[in-house]
Amino acid sequence: MPKGDKYGQNVQYPVLADVPNIETALSTLVNGIVPQVVLRFENANARAATLTGASKPVPGMITYLIAEDRWEGRQGDGTWLLLSDGPWQPLTYKSGYTANGGSPGWRRKAGGGIELRGRIQRSNSGSLVDDGTVTPFASIPAAVAPAALRYYIAPSKRITTDGVSRYTARVEIDSDGLMSYTCEAGGGVSNTGSPGWFGLDGIMFSPAGD
Repeated sequence: MPKGDKYGQNVQYPVLADVPNIETALSTLVNGIVPQVVLRFENANARAATLTGASKPVPGMITYLIAEDRWEGRQGDGTWLLLSDGPWQPLTYKSGYTANGGSPGWRRKAGGGIELRGRIQRSNSGSLVDDGTVTPFASIPAAVAPAALRYYIAPSKRITTDGVSRYTARVEIDSDGLMSYTCEAGGGVSNTGSPGWFGLDGIMFSPAGD
């Protein structure tokens, strides 16, 4: 009967006493090795369609998804754990807002979680709303949004009409992916000099189900 590899990975290989059958011998060897290497799929849907039945994913399996450009490992609880930071994805801006710098976007973090980056300004280089109003500026996909509303203190730079510099704002992210900001009231609503901006760098959260 076949013997197992010396590394304890249960990869079987034929021995001289086995009845000669090259198809059985090679299929046993190949099917034992393949689950131990990095499996490549076009996308997550192709992986789900392929890894079923007798070929279902097992704990410790590692896959690379080409379209998503990410590595994932199978855990004992039946979920996939992200093993590498995913690629940066752009925000969907609301009318009147655009990037100030830093390539605003979001990405999945290795081990779980979502990270944001970049600076935001008014698309007409005008003033940020600084009368205390909660103002939507962009959105991310609902699939990567937090389970409940999250609030963050964010860096900002704006100079009011009476020459007062402001350096913080509040950013909130809702469970549907809507992103809004709030600037403290007072000092006027017009900026002088460079356009006012607020930043997303350092904001991280867990999406629902993560």
